[in-house]
Amino acid sequence: MLLLALDTATPATTVALHDGESVIATSHQVDARRHGELLLPAVDRVLAEAGRKLGQVTDIVAGMGPGPYTGLRVGLVTAASFSAATGARVHGLCTLDGLAYASGLSEPFVVATDARRKEVYWARYDDARTRSGEPAVDRPADIADEVADLPAVGAGAELYPDVFPDARPPAHQSAAALASLAAEMIAAGEELPAPRPLYLRRPDAQVPQNYKRVTPQ
Repeated sequence: MLLLALDTATPATTVALHDGESVIATSHQVDARRHGELLLPAVDRVLAEAGRKLGQVTDIVAGMGPGPYTGLRVGLVTAASFSAATGARVHGLCTLDGLAYASGLSEPFVVATDARRKEVYWARYDDARTRSGEPAVDRPADIADEVADLPAVGAGAELYPDVFPDARPPAHQSAAALASLAAEMIAAGEELPAPRPLYLRRPDAQVPQNYKRVTPQ
């Protein structure tokens, strides 16, 4: 197995390569506005560092969110394009699951990422490997009672310390964790989800309604 993992659903553009035994190369940059600019050079760096070619990749795993519309699509479309070009199998994994796995926690906790608009994308976990519900998007104050007294990981937890007073690392998504989780699942014969985006809400950019005609009829 040679597994390429990438995620652009958060401000991090993160890429990792896993050989079935361990992560052999990673790239990680945090810049919420440059996913499209940063992703392909990051893939090139990771492959060069590992001394591998894209054509040798057998599996591709993309973080499927939840996340903002534009950034999220960069990773998913790139993964699909690589799969079409190379024949590699393409899978999806929830971005929050990657953060949870990276935490290594063995107790109930919450993962929360920044959803903008003063909201968070979040989910509850029984441990680092087990999500106990579906991801959601809410205002932090609206879920305060549900997450009270639980540790929390992710940048969303750091943004709202009144609701998530026990914030723990990591703050940002890591493709290394996503790759390790995916490799573990594949080795165990578990089926990975299809790479479909988890938007949870409509994109910020909307098509204008009721266009004003500027040309004569």
